[in-house]
Amino acid sequence: MTKHRGRKIARYRNFKGIKQDSLAKQLNVSQTELSRIENQETIDDQLFGQIANALGVTPEFLDNFDEHSALYNISNNIDNSPISENSTGINQVFNPLDKVVELYERLLESEKEKIEILRKNNNQ
Repeated sequence: MTKHRGRKIARYRNFKGIKQDSLAKQLNVSQTELSRIENQETIDDQLFGQIANALGVTPEFLDNFDEHSALYNISNNIDNSPISENSTGINQVFNPLDKVVELYERLLESEKEKIEILRKNNNQ
């Protein structure tokens, strides 16, 4: 099975939510040139390495990247405990929705305090 290196770049870039313009600027090429590169099946190792570096991964990782496997692993390997320990150390795991609710509650409390201060100042 041949690896379409350009497609790997495009898929990983999209997976990470990076726009072509942004990556092109990092590589000092035009967006059109990056688009052309992403349509190439074979890409020179040196250029591929530069692109992988700009994306923050190794060329080997990018060559083997498969978004279906990545999404499967994300979906099926989430540990819902507050702290998990694995071979790389201890990682804190949290629910993003809980953080949004927490932020909303803090903002609401802050607004209540502002209203109370304004009421006190208007009564003086």
